[in-house]
Amino acid sequence: MIDLIKGDITKVETQAIVNAANTSLLGGGGVDGAIHKAGGNRILEECYKIRNKQGGCKVGNAVITNSGNLSCDFIIHTVGPKWNGGKSKEIELLEKSYENSLKLAIENNIKSIAFPNISTGIYNFPKEKAAEIAINTIKKFLLKKDALEKIVFVCYDYENFNIYKKLLKK
Repeated sequence: MIDLIKGDITKVETQAIVNAANTSLLGGGGVDGAIHKAGGNRILEECYKIRNKQGGCKVGNAVITNSGNLSCDFIIHTVGPKWNGGKSKEIELLEKSYENSLKLAIENNIKSIAFPNISTGIYNFPKEKAAEIAINTIKKFLLKKDALEKIVFVCYDYENFNIYKKLLKK
């Protein structure tokens, strides 16, 4: 049910991939930039529509779009928190990012979903803590709802991959 790979999330074969977006939804660096670049303008066009309707996406929330040129069916964009030493509800907000992404997946009959390492890049969330939150939040969610068949953690770097590998063995 839960898989781990080291690689490029834009090439993963799941029904949906999760984008570690920013509040503007207009692309950026890291995973966000890679998804927008590989997926093309159709994703950005849909993000503009969402922005015009609701003004972007708040930290901890998630929205869904088409996948543009990618092989998946959907992209779930979620905004993780910037690390501020744990003083700004970062843990709860990161949990919400995962929970809201999973809820959107179920609402859209998505059976397989791939997650990047949300908030661990330029948002500086400690990687081990972020991995613990991701794994625990997803496991708790799956205990309540079993509609998902496959969840994949996609790590771009070996540091995150090794952290997830260690934590998933527990």
